[in-house]
Amino acid sequence: MTPQDHAKAAADLLRAEATGNQVGLLSLRHPEMTMDDAYAIQNAIRREKTAAGRGIIGWKIGLTSRAMQNALNIDIPDSGILFDDMLFEDGATVPANRFIQPRIEAEIAFVMKAPLCGRDVTRDDVAAATDFVAPAIEILDTRVRRVDPESARTRSVFDTISDNAANAGVVLGSQRHAVDAFDLRWVGSIVSRNGEVEETGLGAGVLNDPLESVAWLARRMASYDQVIAPGQIILSGSFIRPVECPSGTRIHADFSGFGSVAIAFA
Repeated sequence: MTPQDHAKAAADLLRAEATGNQVGLLSLRHPEMTMDDAYAIQNAIRREKTAAGRGIIGWKIGLTSRAMQNALNIDIPDSGILFDDMLFEDGATVPANRFIQPRIEAEIAFVMKAPLCGRDVTRDDVAAATDFVAPAIEILDTRVRRVDPESARTRSVFDTISDNAANAGVVLGSQRHAVDAFDLRWVGSIVSRNGEVEETGLGAGVLNDPLESVAWLARRMASYDQVIAPGQIILSGSFIRPVECPSGTRIHADFSGFGSVAIAFA
C-alpha cells in the first residue's frame, strides 16, 4: 500500500466512526496489505485525531489469548491507541448511538509513573515503571464490517489493527493497587450482563502474565519509535471473550478483592 492508500483508509474509518456507517473490509480492498500497512493506517488516524485536538491517554493490547490468536491465524498480539474522549467513569452510562456495535472485555489496567521503552524491556522493567494497577473494562467497537456480505469473508487482523485494534473506550475501577500486591496471573473477573453471568476468566489468559503483555507492547512500540509515557493507561489484554452490548445493557465486572467496575449502555 502507498501512503495515499493509508490516508484514504484512515479517512474512511474516521468517517465511519463519525456517521455510524461501517466500511467494507480493507483487506479485500487491498489484498496486498501487511501488518506494517495496518499500523500505518492506525497512525494516520492518530495524526488526524491529535491534529483535531484529541490527546493520547494510553494504549490497549489485544489478541493476547491463544484462542483469539488461533481464530485469526496469528501468533502475536496487536495494539491500539486510547484517546482522551474514550475515558468513561466507573458506573457511567454510554449515550445512545455513541458506538456502532459495542462490546466489552474485562482487563487489568496499568497506570504508569515512568516512561517505558526499548527493544529489551522486561516484566521487571514494567513493574518498576508502574504506578498502580486497577480493574478495567475495555469498550470495543468496529468501524469495519465484521463479515463481507458478498464473499462471507470475515475481517482479518489487518482490518482490526487498522481500525485502532477495535478500541472505543476504557472504564477504570476506583480501586488502585501496587503492582506487586496481587499475583496478576490469578486476578480474575466474573462479568455479568443485566444481572446474569456471561463470562469468567483469569489474568493468566493474557500471555500467561499481564506484565509480560505490557513488556511486549513496549518492545513493539520501540520498533515504531514510540514510548509509553508517565501517566498513561495500558490495557493489558482481555481474559474473556467479547460480550455484546446492545442498547439497554448493564455490565458489572467483579474482580473480587481486586475491585469491580461497571458500565451501562443507553
